[in-house]
Amino acid sequence: MKNFLLGLIIGLVAVPLIFAAYILSGHGPVAATDPPMPLESFLAHGSLSARLRKEAPKGDVSRFTTADLISGANVYQKNCAFCHGLPDQPPTVAGRGMFPGAPQLFTADGMVTDDPAGVTYWKVENGIRLSGMPSFKSSLTDDQRWQVSALLARADKLPPEVRSALQPAAWAPASSANPAQAK
Repeated sequence: MKNFLLGLIIGLVAVPLIFAAYILSGHGPVAATDPPMPLESFLAHGSLSARLRKEAPKGDVSRFTTADLISGANVYQKNCAFCHGLPDQPPTVAGRGMFPGAPQLFTADGMVTDDPAGVTYWKVENGIRLSGMPSFKSSLTDDQRWQVSALLARADKLPPEVRSALQPAAWAPASSANPAQAK
């Protein structure tokens, strides 16, 4: 019994000390290109799933009109496309450079059309810790968050007017001046 208690105490002290030494030595995975730590994915996904089951609102987005979806497309263009991409476009550089990678929400693998709209709404409103997904609670209105959620819930069957609103923005051409000459 004495050896068992000694082993238990050493285990309770040694394991956290070894883990702390590992992290503080600079070996912990902190770069976006590093693989996840053991149990990291399990803990993150398990916690997020439980939170979504508990807090995601029940919202019916079937009542949203084409005009609402176009508004959602405009909000998406300004706030989401940088990471999550646009229909028929290659994955974004920002989305590919993140860990975990940002889902490309208009691709077969990244669509969230089978998720309840309330789950998408919760993610837009609250963000997701340690994923790069910010909270839009203070920067988008409740209506805008629902419009984006409705847009993504129907991403696989959007009217042509909405798909048109999701075309890549035409950017102004870069200045023709050579930056090196501007010095």
